[in-house]
Amino acid sequence: MIKNLLEITKNSKFWSSQSRSFSGSSAWNIATVAIALLVAIPIFTVISNVFVSSGDIWSHLASTVLPLYVMNSFWLMIGVGTGVFLIGVGTAWLVTMCSFPGSKQFQWLLILPMAVPAYLLAYTYTDFLAFTGPVQDTLRMLTGWGYGDYWFPDIRSLGGAILLMSLVFFPYVYLLTRAAFLEQSSSLLEAGRSLGASSTKSFFQIALPLARPSIAAGMALALMETLNDFGTVDYFGVQTFTTGIYRTWFGLGERVAAAQLSAFLMIFILILILLERWSRNKMDTRQSGTGRYKQLALYKLSGWKAWGSTLFCSIPVVFGFIVPVLILAEMMISNFDAAVDTRFLQFSLNTITVAVIAGFVALLVALILAYGTRLRPNLLTKSATKIGSMGYAIPGSVIAVGILIPFGWADNAVDSWARETLGFSTGLLLSGTIFALIFAYVVRFLAVAFNTVEASLGKITSNMDEAAQGMGYSFLKTLRKVHIPMMSGSLFAAIMLVVVDVIKELPATLIVRPFNFDTLAVQVYRLASDERLAESSGAALAIVLVGLIPVIILSRSIAKSRKTDREST
Repeated sequence: MIKNLLEITKNSKFWSSQSRSFSGSSAWNIATVAIALLVAIPIFTVISNVFVSSGDIWSHLASTVLPLYVMNSFWLMIGVGTGVFLIGVGTAWLVTMCSFPGSKQFQWLLILPMAVPAYLLAYTYTDFLAFTGPVQDTLRMLTGWGYGDYWFPDIRSLGGAILLMSLVFFPYVYLLTRAAFLEQSSSLLEAGRSLGASSTKSFFQIALPLARPSIAAGMALALMETLNDFGTVDYFGVQTFTTGIYRTWFGLGERVAAAQLSAFLMIFILILILLERWSRNKMDTRQSGTGRYKQLALYKLSGWKAWGSTLFCSIPVVFGFIVPVLILAEMMISNFDAAVDTRFLQFSLNTITVAVIAGFVALLVALILAYGTRLRPNLLTKSATKIGSMGYAIPGSVIAVGILIPFGWADNAVDSWARETLGFSTGLLLSGTIFALIFAYVVRFLAVAFNTVEASLGKITSNMDEAAQGMGYSFLKTLRKVHIPMMSGSLFAAIMLVVVDVIKELPATLIVRPFNFDTLAVQVYRLASDERLAESSGAALAIVLVGLIPVIILSRSIAKSRKTDREST
């Protein structure tokens, strides 16, 4: 089939006259816009509630806790932003441009912390560094100190949250920055070397300015995840917007006020997006030099510089992945019966069920949006698709509020009609159901699937569409017979990435999940909150192991990127 299509595409003169006619069905275009707007309902809901009066509750929040939410969220962003920048950019430069012991292995090892959710790091290190934990026990054994004889830092603090989030979110910056370093023109760096520039000078004066857009994009992703975090800040007692939204909804029962807090949080997200776009637009792409890639000799580090680089790259891997995994493994082995029981199996089944369903639904929606944009790439379709796929930039707590408000309204309307007309109550048909939970996941992670599908679809030349039309294929048959088989690998990757993200998602799950329906993430959160971390170790370790799937995908992607001298030596 593919060979026949390739043969037909050779008649370019014939197909060039037909290319404009194959734009797809207007019905598909309408469906694309409708689905995109449907997925964007939570965002519109949150924004619309800004103009709804919440009585005295908003003034109460504004005068008591809102300033604290703003300040803690602000300092959390500043601290995590600084941490991910230093770790991500520093390690990316070292493994890409320098040669030192272990440099080749660190190319993929530095991605491992991405598999560990921040809240798991918070739970494990709290137990590890507690007064009765192994660290302080060893310290007292070696020194003979007792209680009150020494000072030990409290990990359950704003500073502790910043440190742990930096350890798990820096891979966002590392991956994009390393890709930018690999893509930079070697002629600029060679010119710097010919002028006697050292590796440090080349980094600050040439490579870093050129990589600024990628660094900004990575930091924006890391900070969005920071604002989305609930488990870490809640466990550490740091009051941020995510904890405030949860408590306003469930503690005070004020949905409108929770939506208004969500809208306030979206301002932070909007600022991040605008700063990232500003950084990208300020960058003069002509400086990057997109000429043919040429291998560049690595900076050979020796002595303390070499081993210092090894130590610098080891710290985030050891403390961001190896130590917490070993702690969880030891807990699970020591408390196997409690960690892996019948409830664990039920929670695993719940998690896998909603994750797989959400993965397939997200893939289907992403395929409709991406293919609709390909068929009719007009302003309406592109704008609707952009709006529909921006859920990844919105914290899960905000999406949850934006879903439950309209779903709750619809449930009440249907129930009132049924009571008056049919004489019975319909109960909750949408809110508080699996449907609402899966919808929240699709809104939250649609961008992950959409970006993967769109990138894969973009690699298929339009000549293939024209050839299929010449063979009498409809646009649906072209998608089914031509595009989907060619994109099968990317479609599988899209599903797996969504599945993994769903398994790790906590704030949206906590708010939207049906009654008596818990996932692994919720179980870990509940047990850890009750100081029963050992019992949650099985579920926590399962989340980490599943989180390794995108790490493997990313590692393989890096392995296929353009080679440096390290691969050829």
